[in-house]
Amino acid sequence: MASSSRLKAAEAIPNLFKVPELKDKILFTLLCLAVYRLGAHITVPGVDVVALEQLAGQFQGTLFGIYDMFVGGGLKRATVFALGIMPYISASIMFQLLAAVFPTIEKMQKEGEDGRRKLTQWTRYVTVALCVMQAYGYAIFLESQAGAVLDPGWGFRLQTILMLTTGGVFVMWLGEQITERGVGNGMSLLIFFSILQRFPGAVASTLELWRAGGISLFKLIALAAVMVGIVAGVVALTMAARRIPVQIPRKVVGRGRVREGQKSFIPLRVNSAGVMPIIFAQSIIIVPGTLYAFTGGQGVATTGVSGILYTLSQTFQPGTVWYYITYSILIIFFTYFYTSIIFNPIDLAENLKKQGGFIPGVKPGTQTAEYIDRVLTRITLPGAVYLALIAIMPFWIFSAFDIKTFFFGGTSLLIVVGVALDTVQQMEQHLLLRHYEGFMKKGRVKYRARQRYM
Repeated sequence: MASSSRLKAAEAIPNLFKVPELKDKILFTLLCLAVYRLGAHITVPGVDVVALEQLAGQFQGTLFGIYDMFVGGGLKRATVFALGIMPYISASIMFQLLAAVFPTIEKMQKEGEDGRRKLTQWTRYVTVALCVMQAYGYAIFLESQAGAVLDPGWGFRLQTILMLTTGGVFVMWLGEQITERGVGNGMSLLIFFSILQRFPGAVASTLELWRAGGISLFKLIALAAVMVGIVAGVVALTMAARRIPVQIPRKVVGRGRVREGQKSFIPLRVNSAGVMPIIFAQSIIIVPGTLYAFTGGQGVATTGVSGILYTLSQTFQPGTVWYYITYSILIIFFTYFYTSIIFNPIDLAENLKKQGGFIPGVKPGTQTAEYIDRVLTRITLPGAVYLALIAIMPFWIFSAFDIKTFFFGGTSLLIVVGVALDTVQQMEQHLLLRHYEGFMKKGRVKYRARQRYM
């Protein structure tokens, strides 16, 4: 059975280029990604990259390190694409959160194509503003690093703001072009390749460590097996959904025409929040270490504000009990918080009522909304706990195997798996539409429709 599935998947790959439309989409996507990776190696003028990379090591485990992971190492190399797609992602998340507070934004989200177009335009404007602010902050940061900037001053700052803002806007345009004319979600694919670009070098470093005798063959094989198991667990979490049955009764439409009743279901994902809870939790728990690093703290500090920040940064250092406990609690909290923001049971119940549909045994309207909310609350708890385990488990595994050549955390895994599943699903739909054999068995990726960005 497994061999036949692999054979079908292998046979489906040549079919990708038999569909002219899909072939053009794939080639266009690859071209855009090649341009993105090329720009990620063009350095901003006036920066000593060698000195900057030597200094960047002290910022691992800070906000700088997390941001650098999402932009493929662009920050530590000071490239023109150093800001990456993150300003656009931040602006999109900001409007998503503000919709729960400001009725105007929520109304635009419900106005259909016109409302979404206007909201997208607002998101672009905010993206430009974020690029300018982040570029200015990055220029100040570069000047604060000894030997990183050849000629500091306002000339360098204005030049850096212009270069990074232009790069950020271009990356945003590139992501939108991939979404419209390519395969998959452009913003997600840019982050996907930014994360994966570190993987070949990390694997090569690990193999070099094995050849040098730094790690045994048994540990290497065990590490590979454990990583495969974790990826399988992430796939299961990403695709898991609770199906709520829905019935649409028989209805008379027009002159004597009858629309037959239908049976369907509402898929409620176990992890509706995606990777966002981990990102929020990371952003909070590393604040003490980030502040200590960016205020010039080095080594051990025992007095004043530096002493407090040093104590907090050491308390919440990866590997400590307080880090794991606090990190897990924050992930569970933000899972419920973000799920309540992006999923509105009242709107879902109202739309179901307008279509004449109902959940068997539940009255339409308020009781339907309460029922959906109750089910969602119950399935979110195991999803949140599982999400916390996926976020923490890589720390335990790499510590147990004593691997320091690379680290593949829960955030990276969730993004890579989620984007890969979405992209495969889109290609699968194109193949099946043209009556070609798809990659997977029927029904494998049918619950991925609600995934956004990550």
